[in-house]
Amino acid sequence: MIATPIKLENVTLQLPWDLHLQVTPEQFAAIAAVNPDLTLERTATGELVVNLPTGGETGKRNLRISTQLGNWYEAHPELGEAFDSSTGFTLPNGANRSPDAAWVSRAPWQALTPAQQKGFVPLSPDFVIELRSESDSLAKLQSKLQEYMDNGTQLGWLIDPQQQQVEIYRAGQGVEIVVNPSQLSGETVLPGFVLNLRRVWS
Repeated sequence: MIATPIKLENVTLQLPWDLHLQVTPEQFAAIAAVNPDLTLERTATGELVVNLPTGGETGKRNLRISTQLGNWYEAHPELGEAFDSSTGFTLPNGANRSPDAAWVSRAPWQALTPAQQKGFVPLSPDFVIELRSESDSLAKLQSKLQEYMDNGTQLGWLIDPQQQQVEIYRAGQGVEIVVNPSQLSGETVLPGFVLNLRRVWS
């Protein structure tokens, strides 16, 4: 198969055929397969979203967040599965999303077939984290967090180092904004998980 390159905001995206930027789920899967170095998403209306590689500061912060979630997961593997930013989820509304960190509780994960576990995970995670980089639109990230909640996520954190604040999204509740917190609790969704934000702000 010959890939056709197109230019998107200073990124050359290789497409397996000629098409516009409204793509079907099948086309999205094919595009993602031939562009393994890019983090791609697809909105519920089929719009292709290209997420550029992060800069050093964002990459450093993302690792510190993922490491803390990973350490908690290793201590509680019986509760569910944790995922990094390269994992794709197909939400119930049809969107394909890749949160910066995510966790799925044991029951919905075990309800998936082996094929579903290997591909884009067909559910909205119980818990998600989105870390705002300097190039990210706050409004778009807020919309993305709300989309997770509308599709079944129980707890979501939008971490904004630029303003040193966190927006906490909880199922069935309004958004809580916490300014310069030193830590965050996983509450009842991730029992015992505490994210040390001093490591993220620095």
